[in-house]
Amino acid sequence: MMDQPLLDAVTRIAEALERLAPPPAGKIDLSAADAFVWHPRSQHASAHLAPVPAVSRVEIGLLMGVQRQKAILLDNTLRFARGFPANNAMLWGARGMGKSSLVKAAHAQANAEMPGSLVLIEIHREDIVTLPDLLRALRGEQRRCLIFCDDLSFEREDADYKALKSVLDGGIEGRPENVLFYATSNRRHLMPRDMIENERSTAINPSEATEEKVSLSDRFGLWIGFHNCDQDTFFAMIDGYAGAFGLTLGQEALHAAAVEWSVTRGGRSGRVAWQFIQDMVGRQG
Repeated sequence: MMDQPLLDAVTRIAEALERLAPPPAGKIDLSAADAFVWHPRSQHASAHLAPVPAVSRVEIGLLMGVQRQKAILLDNTLRFARGFPANNAMLWGARGMGKSSLVKAAHAQANAEMPGSLVLIEIHREDIVTLPDLLRALRGEQRRCLIFCDDLSFEREDADYKALKSVLDGGIEGRPENVLFYATSNRRHLMPRDMIENERSTAINPSEATEEKVSLSDRFGLWIGFHNCDQDTFFAMIDGYAGAFGLTLGQEALHAAAVEWSVTRGGRSGRVAWQFIQDMVGRQG
């Protein structure tokens, strides 16, 4: 029989090997829900999609001040859900103007018009390097999949953008026909300006270094910009939300309270309007 010290050593080796190579991912079941969160392989679990029973979202009709952006993204999403070619989309610009809300609302609208046609899969920014694994798992699936990464950006010394770039357009396998990629970012080119300028200043050929960084954004067929809203647009958002919740406060008093709220928040945006309405609804019971 094997003595105890040797048995303990073999056990530790076996446990270490299991952590390095967890069991392979099981068969993906996209019929379990209309939305999932991607969890890549870890030391303790295999890669899998966690179903989301109810997506936290706002009805598309309540998204005010972004009519043009709404029309562009919804048209692209509906074409994809119907089985026609569509573009990857980058939603960039001002904070709180409804970028991520619009993605989730467009997904819901597509499934309302064509039930079960589109799956929304969220991938976290820190897991973007595992995007090729997710695409391989989705390749050949019957349902169409919209992969969504919120607040996507890259910092200095971050090489994950190269994996994303090859997956979006340049990889030998290519993007599966049943998959589309949407991302939101506060940055138009996904990288801080000083990172791009540093690459330009230290490179042998500055223009080539800059092209390397900017070309990532070029892989998105749609660039949809979101800008800070003026006061009229802010009031339109307030009125839309107030009508949806049935607030009884008069418009003049409502607008005055909204202005005061926006001043305390340091600006106007769709997020600020939503937070204000949540406060008012709570106050009125």
